[in-house]
Amino acid sequence: MAVGSSIRIFPIAYIESIRIEPMTANPESITSSSDDNNNNNHLRRRRGSGGSGGGGGDKSVDDVTELDSSSVESSNSSDDLTSDVRDGSGNGGLDKVSEAVSTTVGKISDGDGVQEEQRKANKTTPLKYVYRASAPAHRRNKESPLSSAAIFKQSHAGLLNLCIVVLIAVNSRLIIENLMKYGLLIGSGFWSSSTSVRDWPLLMCCLSLPIFPLAAFLVERMAQKKYMTEHVVVTLHIVITTTSILYPVLVILRCDSAFLSGVTLMMFACIVWMKLVSYAHTNYDMRQLAKSVDEGENSEINYSYNVSFKSLAYFMVAPTLCYQLSYPRSASIRKGWLARQLIKLVIFTGLMGFIIEQYINPIVRSSQHPFQGNLLYAIERVLKLSVPILYVWLCMFYSLFHLWLNILAEILRFGDREFYKDWWNAKTIDEYWRLWNMPVHKWMVRHIYFPCLRNGIPKGVAMVISFFISAVFHELCIAVPCRLFKFWAFIGIMFQIPLVILTNFLQNKFKNSNVGNMTFWCFFCIVGQPMCVLLYYHDVMNRNGSAS
Repeated sequence: MAVGSSIRIFPIAYIESIRIEPMTANPESITSSSDDNNNNNHLRRRRGSGGSGGGGGDKSVDDVTELDSSSVESSNSSDDLTSDVRDGSGNGGLDKVSEAVSTTVGKISDGDGVQEEQRKANKTTPLKYVYRASAPAHRRNKESPLSSAAIFKQSHAGLLNLCIVVLIAVNSRLIIENLMKYGLLIGSGFWSSSTSVRDWPLLMCCLSLPIFPLAAFLVERMAQKKYMTEHVVVTLHIVITTTSILYPVLVILRCDSAFLSGVTLMMFACIVWMKLVSYAHTNYDMRQLAKSVDEGENSEINYSYNVSFKSLAYFMVAPTLCYQLSYPRSASIRKGWLARQLIKLVIFTGLMGFIIEQYINPIVRSSQHPFQGNLLYAIERVLKLSVPILYVWLCMFYSLFHLWLNILAEILRFGDREFYKDWWNAKTIDEYWRLWNMPVHKWMVRHIYFPCLRNGIPKGVAMVISFFISAVFHELCIAVPCRLFKFWAFIGIMFQIPLVILTNFLQNKFKNSNVGNMTFWCFFCIVGQPMCVLLYYHDVMNRNGSAS
């Protein structure tokens, strides 16, 4: 076909000025350039002569445009545009050129940042060549955002905000309705003593707990100076740690104190016990390393064994259960941030008390023993308790692990503030226990689990030992303040072992699914905790009734 010697239409000049940037995974943009050198790098023009075409008797010009690009779609679009310019003339050529340009722009602007890329293309492309009616609007297969193949690839921040707004609105209505129906039920009762004098022995016991770290320090100082053998040091540490946990237990059992006061003292006693175990175990390990260095077994290690009272004092108040000579420290104390966290702590503590007194206590008082009476009624009470107990548990987690531990870390300039991980995404019970309480998890791994493995104990048995120790301390923190040993908390923690096996099986069977996460939420928060509350409450009430 003969082509005229010159084309008096704008698209050819526009095409010659187009510069397509080299692209990797996602095309950036199409920009215009008037720089002849850059144009020559991306465009090659071949001029020739021929007969006259359909456009008239002008000079014959054969323009061939080759666009360099690493993108397959851009290369194909460039080839289509080149052939259109070579084969077309006059208005017919213009239509093909404009269609090819709009197609190229559309393809390059397609992808993850469609709107952003389209805006960039529109800025550099004349409006008359963008989104021509003849350009295709559908170029590749796409899934709907809520389809099973694409739902987890989308951001759901807007839906999360909607859920929060709906949750606040619904619960606000329920709170107002509850207050209108029952009034304000905040009182003392089960959570405080009728006479505050009864709690004084518990307070004095709590204040005397620092005696045990001091005794452990004296033992370590004598061990450093080699005044006693290693067996004597280990025996003394066993005596000190055992006494530190039995002493508060005996005080609580001998005194008619409030439940909340007893739980607080037992938690402090368990923390002191775990810190003393870590202190003794870490110093024992440092002595062994120092001994191996002195004997020349590890001569390449520059290691020194040191017993410092300052390190022990900081460790006893720091938000960690694992002893070491030094910790990462923050640069300064943020006073404004600290004040905001204290205000949040007061608010969430008050919210927990309100939910307990206004919702949980009335439901528990009107319930029956879960293992006695009507089964359907017991199930209804458990499900009714599940929501307020879940709220209290979440508030407790936020208040203790986020607010209080961060407040303590800020005051002490403690740098490592990974007190929890994203346990809410746990797909198995095993994963949950490794994520939700990082201080205890690190202590278990450091002083229980891996020492068991190093002594030839199988992994399964080491896991059972870890859960057994956790179950014992959960039982102590609940049964001792209630002065009732029914072992419900112990059984509940040991029941986690078959749940670990079950959720691991479900996760392996249904890969890339949330079956394990839903099972975790169901067993742990919807069934387990309300059941424990009902069991302990009715056992305590039955004991008090029989005693009276």
